[in-house]
Order: sequence, then C-alpha cells, then structure tokens
Amino acid sequence: MSVLLSLDAIGKVFLTDELETHALRDVHLEVRRGEYLAIEGPSGSGKTTLLSILGLLDVPSSGRYLLGDREVSGLDVRERSRVRNREIGFVFQTFNLIGELTVAENVELPLRYAGVPQSERAKRVNAALERVQMSHRKEHMPSQLSGGQQQRVAVARAVVNEPSIVFADEPTGNLDSKSGDAVMDLLDTLHAGGATICMVTHSREYARRAHRAIHLFDGRIVEDVSRAA
Repeated sequence: MSVLLSLDAIGKVFLTDELETHALRDVHLEVRRGEYLAIEGPSGSGKTTLLSILGLLDVPSSGRYLLGDREVSGLDVRERSRVRNREIGFVFQTFNLIGELTVAENVELPLRYAGVPQSERAKRVNAALERVQMSHRKEHMPSQLSGGQQQRVAVARAVVNEPSIVFADEPTGNLDSKSGDAVMDLLDTLHAGGATICMVTHSREYARRAHRAIHLFDGRIVEDVSRAA
C-alpha cells in the first residue's frame, strides 16, 4: 500500500499571554492507503489536536505534513478548505448536521461546495445514503432522527465526495451502546470496501477493531501497534 499521509517532526504550541502549551511534540507518522488507524490516549494527550492537523482544520507550529505527494502544512485558509473538501471526510462526535436541511440536503453539501453538477449530485447522494441504509429517511429533518441515524447520515456526508481518507472523532461518543456498535459496524464495512479510516476513540473495545493503533501521551506517540487484519 502506498503512503497516503506523512507527518515529519510535527509540533503544535498554543500561546497565551503567560503560558506556552506544547500540545504535540516531534510527531512522526505515516498512514498508508486502505489502513484503519485508531488514535488513543488520555484526555489532554493531543489526540484532538493531531486529528485537527491531519484534517487540515489547524496548522502545525513546526514540522512537515504531506498528503499524497503534496506539502499541505503551509497552505493558506482557502487552499486548506479546497483540499479538505476534495480529499477528506469528517465524522464528528456531535454529528454537525444542519437542522434546517433535510437528510439528502445535508449529504449533498460537500458536493455543492465542490461544484459538482446537480444531476451528478443526486446520484451520489442516493448512493451514499444507500451505503448507510438511510435512503428511506432522505426527506426527513435531523430532528426526526435518532442519534444513531444522525451519525449514519454524517457518515454518508463524509464519504459522498469519495475522499482519500475519513477522519472520525469519537464517532460513538454521543450514542448508546447499540447505536455505537451499529456505527462501528458501518465504519468496518467502509474499510472493507477500501476506505482509509483514522479514528480517535476513548474506547479500547472499538480501538481493537482498527488494524493499527497509536497511543499518545503528553503530545508524543509512545506506542504504535499493528494488529492482524
């Protein structure tokens, strides 16, 4: 498998008037196409900061980040947004669906931002909703769905643009165990279909579903373990 993303000596420092906080220190990481990676660690270890940098929601203070063969650590806000829309899918703990839009309209948003023609958008939205078994709810509003159903819609939105990688930030954090298991089953299915997945989780049970796990502590990767597929 080819290398999809590469971090070289990444650091992140947050500065206030009186305090300098090192959220990440000298992080080196490669993720290959088709991998399923779990990011673990205690609160404050740097997991969310690392995911934000990987997903181009934030920029590192030092180091180099390659996505594919492109250096992305120094891109400006507009360029990061464009790459994020075309290359990256996100699944957030809080779903982040827009309440005034239907299920289909929420899933369609990344395609609108990418300038995909309307006829093609409709096909892709239908296909994405079928993948997560939510076609029958396409005209519903988010408020009419359970938490598990909302997260399924969020997964459909994350994959509708056929991104290079899907980042999931505590995707089961707001769900009961049954709904959480269903969302994890869905991520397993996406990975089996060829998707590259990088997931932050506090759950050791869910982390064991990934084929590789890194453990962060005080902003450093202190463990990198591969498991049998």
